[in-house]
Amino acid sequence: MKNNIYNFFATIIIAFVLSFVLPWWSIMTAALATSLFIPLKKAAVFFVPFLAILVFWGIYSFILSSANDYTLAKRIAVLLPLDGNPFILMLITGIIGGLTAGIAAVFGKQIALMSKKG
Repeated sequence: MKNNIYNFFATIIIAFVLSFVLPWWSIMTAALATSLFIPLKKAAVFFVPFLAILVFWGIYSFILSSANDYTLAKRIAVLLPLDGNPFILMLITGIIGGLTAGIAAVFGKQIALMSKKG
């Protein structure tokens, strides 16, 4: 349980720091790195980084969008079948980021397992 909490916050912190110098895929780098160094068990390997990036991207997109009264988010939500709701767009953004982070974390766990066997 302690590793889950450490991994959760480490993923958010590393993703936040890397987002200043790398593009959007920095979340995958953060999830892969934390899964290499903070071991998780079973389904937590996927779900802890998934939830970490879901929270990070959800809050980050909310902060960025609220600064301009959700103008861009509303326009993109109109283009997609979301009835112009920017909050659903932010949720979908978080889910997509979480999925990519979860898959990268599983990949990192597989790398860690292979390096132990070899």
